[in-house]
Amino acid sequence: MPLSIRNQLSGTVTAVTPGEVMATVAVRLAGGQDITAAITMDAVRDLALAEGSAVRALVKSTEVALATGTVDGLSVRNRLHGTVLGVGTGGAMASVKVAVEGGELTSAITRDAVEELGLAPGAPVVALVKATEVSLAAG
Repeated sequence: MPLSIRNQLSGTVTAVTPGEVMATVAVRLAGGQDITAAITMDAVRDLALAEGSAVRALVKSTEVALATGTVDGLSVRNRLHGTVLGVGTGGAMASVKVAVEGGELTSAITRDAVEELGLAPGAPVVALVKATEVSLAAG
């Protein structure tokens, strides 16, 4: 099924931590970095998620924030290190493509943020994504 979500990273479930209604699912991405998804227990059951399950981590580009330095003191669980591949700017918004180990992410951020952070091809960045903004698909 085709999806409009640009960011789709393949990986393997390394842990499922169940709760009453929600669970956290740890995923080792193909490139070796880890990402955590906070999803419903119904979704865990529907997808039959367990350690070793193959999944795709899906993240809307509007939910990917970028940082150019060390990020401390945040509750954001997912911090993927990468390198800017390209920047496309419009009047108010920009699209930043980032290479991460095992794939590529696109971040939709303001043009002002691109300028303030000095984002350009080759710049190292950290992509930040809240666990609640990561969806999972089987395989």
